[in-house]
Amino acid sequence: MPLLEPKPGALRPHGVAGPAPDRVPDHRAAGTPDPLRAELTALLGAEKVLWKVSDLVRYASDASPYRFVPQVVVVAEDIDDVSAVLSYAHGRGREVVFRAAGTSLNGQAQGEDVLVDVRRHWAGVEVLEEGRRARIRPGTTVARANAALARHGRVLGPDPASAVACTLGGVVANNASGMTAGTTRNSYRTLASLTFVLPGGTVVDTADPRADEELAYAEPALCRGLMEIKREIEGDPELVARIRAKYEIKNTTGYRLDAYLDGATPVEILRGLMVGSEGTLGFIAEVVFDTVPLDRELTSALLFFPSLPAAAAAVPRFNAAGALAVEVMDGNTLRASVSVDGVPADWAGLPKDTTALLVEFRALDEAGRTEYERRAAEVLAGLDLVAPVASITNAFTRDAGTINGYWRARKAFVTAVGGARAPGTTLITEDFAVPPSRLAEACEALLALQAEHGFDAAVAGHAAHGNLHFLLAFDAAKPADVGRYGAFMEAFCRLVVGRFDGSLKAEHSTGRNMAPFLELEWGPRATELMWRTKRVVDPDGLLAPRILLDRDPAAHLRGLKTIPRVEAVADPCIECGFCEPTCPSEDLTTTPRQRIVLRREMMRQQPGSRVLDGLLDAYGHDAVDTCAGDSTCKLACPVGIDTGALMRDFRHRRHSAREERAAALAARRFKAVEGAARLAVAAADRLADRAGDRLLEAVTGAARKAVRPDLVPQWLPQLPGAAARRLPRTERVGAAAVYYPACVNRIFGGPEGRPGPSLPEAVVAVSERAGRPVWIPGDVAGTCCATIWHSKGYEAGNRLMANRIVEAAWGWTAGGRLPLVVDASSCTLGIAREVVPLLTDDNRALHAALTVLDSVVWAADELLPHLEIRRTVGSAVLHPTCSMQHLGDTARLRAVAEACATEVVVPDDAGCCAFAGDRGMLHPELTASATEREAAEVTSRAFDAHLSANRMCEVGMDRATGRSYYSALLELERATRPRPEGTRGTRP
Repeated sequence: MPLLEPKPGALRPHGVAGPAPDRVPDHRAAGTPDPLRAELTALLGAEKVLWKVSDLVRYASDASPYRFVPQVVVVAEDIDDVSAVLSYAHGRGREVVFRAAGTSLNGQAQGEDVLVDVRRHWAGVEVLEEGRRARIRPGTTVARANAALARHGRVLGPDPASAVACTLGGVVANNASGMTAGTTRNSYRTLASLTFVLPGGTVVDTADPRADEELAYAEPALCRGLMEIKREIEGDPELVARIRAKYEIKNTTGYRLDAYLDGATPVEILRGLMVGSEGTLGFIAEVVFDTVPLDRELTSALLFFPSLPAAAAAVPRFNAAGALAVEVMDGNTLRASVSVDGVPADWAGLPKDTTALLVEFRALDEAGRTEYERRAAEVLAGLDLVAPVASITNAFTRDAGTINGYWRARKAFVTAVGGARAPGTTLITEDFAVPPSRLAEACEALLALQAEHGFDAAVAGHAAHGNLHFLLAFDAAKPADVGRYGAFMEAFCRLVVGRFDGSLKAEHSTGRNMAPFLELEWGPRATELMWRTKRVVDPDGLLAPRILLDRDPAAHLRGLKTIPRVEAVADPCIECGFCEPTCPSEDLTTTPRQRIVLRREMMRQQPGSRVLDGLLDAYGHDAVDTCAGDSTCKLACPVGIDTGALMRDFRHRRHSAREERAAALAARRFKAVEGAARLAVAAADRLADRAGDRLLEAVTGAARKAVRPDLVPQWLPQLPGAAARRLPRTERVGAAAVYYPACVNRIFGGPEGRPGPSLPEAVVAVSERAGRPVWIPGDVAGTCCATIWHSKGYEAGNRLMANRIVEAAWGWTAGGRLPLVVDASSCTLGIAREVVPLLTDDNRALHAALTVLDSVVWAADELLPHLEIRRTVGSAVLHPTCSMQHLGDTARLRAVAEACATEVVVPDDAGCCAFAGDRGMLHPELTASATEREAAEVTSRAFDAHLSANRMCEVGMDRATGRSYYSALLELERATRPRPEGTRGTRP
């Protein structure tokens, strides 16, 4: 047993509210039962079968109000794995549900038996025909696909608000559309072809000229059944007219029956049926989209009206003027969105009924935009707008920053409103469409119905297409509240169908909460054809039962999840999953959403339950230890939930008093610690040269076992040698800034084998060349940004060092008169922001006067305008650090790189490397997982320079790519270095 085990019971929750009615029962504590676990392990391999109770719980929740715990989770790597699972399920009479991003809002990504993860190994984009088409794997997010297409001036037609997180497999399976797709740019209309696996294991590529011939041979009964239904529909003119009419507005309720009218062969029919089928007819393994132009010339406005009906009445005018997007946000939405970064604070004081329209025109060129602005002005002249708070302009703008702010507020609808709901309540997101001409009437009717049932819902949506979303919150643990919700749903569905002949699901797909109302919308004849379609394609009912078709009239009330209170920072979470693509441990252990989901399940349990014990056993490693603590989840979360901060707090809770005292002592005596660390690095480097890396790996490996893996770093061959003992000489007189070399750059040296100056020497030299000399204080040794203690949760040491660095910086900068330039982005973030909560009142006042700049910002803003670029490299690839994302400095890194290289590339999959100081040495597997996709991009071609802005992140990328990363400031020094007299050429 290690010498320093975490404090026992530190993570056990206090004030457990359980037992909750939807808790995982104790008989599930052992996880996946045998023989299911053993058989799937033998079939696929142990690494592809997730069986612990913590695995099952973290996969049980998605962005919907439902929760179903699977029996097992399979992580499929390829089509062979999918086919093997389907074959196994057939033979054992089991059920299968596919899950990718888990951003669906109606429980489509949840199953009660075998759940198959088709996100982790299923990402990839291939741009075809200069961007006119794209071949995309189902685990690829919409945002990632669009990033690849944007370079060609193209974009996908579907544009859901969850584009940063939702994946293309789910987009197609739900026929998700979004702000601008309407009925013409959705998946059904823009999908060129797809490859799918049928329940029987047959793989179909609809682009293959022989696809129908091969399908007829493999699945003759399926082909006959589809063609029989086609003939039956086409023989009923009234039904044909009804089907066509239903798709004149947005509609994703049930199967796409128009696929029988649009397709001439079984493969063509299946190509249409798969869109919006929610995984009930097959697994979508690959899609090829026809893309649409990326119109870059924008003009947008956020226009405020006195009421929702008044705003809705203005929509047809903007539609007629050619607006591509007309989005509506009611007062509840606008007030809740003040939690979103960049939204004006005075929106919190908007009158209750105030409603806004976000109107956007997009054009290919300047002439087109000017014409749209003329039309928009004509519409504005006839509107009665209001401006109840000072920030409202009610004017169209071309400013990209302002437009992005409008869209941030709109896209955060579900998360911002959900985050503002009463703690402990479950969130329901509804999505319906009416003919756009009747939108104002529908808004009035919806408001009246909500009031009748005691709901004060938030409303937003794609007004241009008659498509509204609204959110309801209720307590799923209270039968009376569930009954109130059930009564509202009955009345709402009858209102939409009976009064407006609308769509009960416009773009979120049927799901569990609308399946019982399918016949109400479509009628018995069409509904029975949908049931027949399911039986023809999936005769054994293998795939996703009860998700799209369900004869139980109360199915929408089954499986509703309770939301127990947890730590305050996590309480607003609605489990949307927007945080997951940014999380370094996403493919290794858990994500921010899953960390919160697991915590909530702990609160559902009663003290002493075996399930609680099982969750706690796994949580230390899977949630706390393998969290990089970079808080990029906070940037991705529309309401700023910082799960990284929660994990750092959990680390603090697990520390013994002895550990805390040792960490505080290290802070007090950091000058000695720093010197010892530099000597140790130098000694280890010499030992590695003589005895090889294996000896050091063995020594540190033994120490990790004896002490604790989360305390003793593992030796990595990529670690640089020691820094020089002395920093460059500088003068205080005449200095334009104070230069603070971070302790990491005082301990570790630069890249091995790279000629030229050290980073501190480079910063001093390039600043001198620009006429902006810097001064390095003589007493920087023994100071630190406090990030070492901050990231590990050592509170006393963190507080001590935070106050020490601020007091020192105050003196160095002459009371803030000079900027403090820091040469490691994480340290810049630490001094600029992270130390503030730990400061005394007096030191907080000192800190407020400081100007803390990252060295990259210093170079881009203060040095570049005064430097002569004497030589450049052909290409440079960048690794923007997560700290730079927090600081908003990524553009400056690119500016410096563009001065030094002809071509600058930021990988589409660039993200946090998870090295996180020493976490990449404590858990090397974390960095390996976090950097896998970025490293694949980087190593797919040659680059002349690999640049970043943090030494340990550079080490992490060295390890991931086998390439040598170094600071952009080193490359800038080389690019501006005077040539020795008598030399010529582009390189020194």
